[in-house]
Amino acid sequence: MRRQCELLDLARASWYYEPAVESAENLKLLRRIDEQYLATPFYGSRRMAVWLQRQGYVINRKRVQRLMRMLGIEAIYPKPRTTRRAAGHRVYPYLLRDLTVTRVDQVWGADITYVPLQSGFLYLVAVLDWFSRYVVAWRLSNTLEGSFCDECLDEALARGRPEIFNTDQGVQFTSTAFTSRLQAEGVAISMDGRGRALDNVFVERLWRTVKQENIYLLDYATPWEAEEGLSAYFRFYGEERPHSRLGNQTPAEVYRAGRQTKSHPRVMVQAPARPRKRKC
Repeated sequence: MRRQCELLDLARASWYYEPAVESAENLKLLRRIDEQYLATPFYGSRRMAVWLQRQGYVINRKRVQRLMRMLGIEAIYPKPRTTRRAAGHRVYPYLLRDLTVTRVDQVWGADITYVPLQSGFLYLVAVLDWFSRYVVAWRLSNTLEGSFCDECLDEALARGRPEIFNTDQGVQFTSTAFTSRLQAEGVAISMDGRGRALDNVFVERLWRTVKQENIYLLDYATPWEAEEGLSAYFRFYGEERPHSRLGNQTPAEVYRAGRQTKSHPRVMVQAPARPRKRKC
């Protein structure tokens, strides 16, 4: 072992190092917080701490804040400095105010969510066509490094090109690698305002559906099970599951019809408008 470490220029201590993992208690808390957030996305760390305490958990707000940061969730009301973005990276304006989405590939949105496992967790990113609710591409990762978002974007752009691409101000989406890829394709970049989860409301609704209909029902044990199960679910979601907002058509049916005609008169999607500031 000593000789092998010398050849690899590796300290022997690092060979025996095992990465720290979240405790079983923290994993349980992460899941409870994420489940409750689906029902009450307006709960911040204070209310979430109180709710957990009422469920019998001995926990303070500081710990809840740390766990919510791991999940990448926050209360959906406007507040200062709610988004962590890469230092020095440009933040683009929100382009969807009062915009009516009338065709496929007019607006795509992307976001990241937390996927619990029995002994850990993953992160899921998806690119969604706003008009058809069709999931153009998705990826799983065990870290929040931006590479899995870049790969997801590459897969999506290989299938089509939107006019506008909307994300939040997270470091994965404000990175030069991500934004330059969109600019090279001539795509207009739009970013949510700070603390404005509803600016990307259609992806938020997708997360609720995926978790309620798949992730929390199947309770995946390993990343491989999650990969296989989500792959099957996204096929079902796109190809078989009728969507009430689409006249009970499937997202894939609307997306394919829209790609052929670049218009679809049956459905109109109104982008969420931001509340106007009151003048004092």
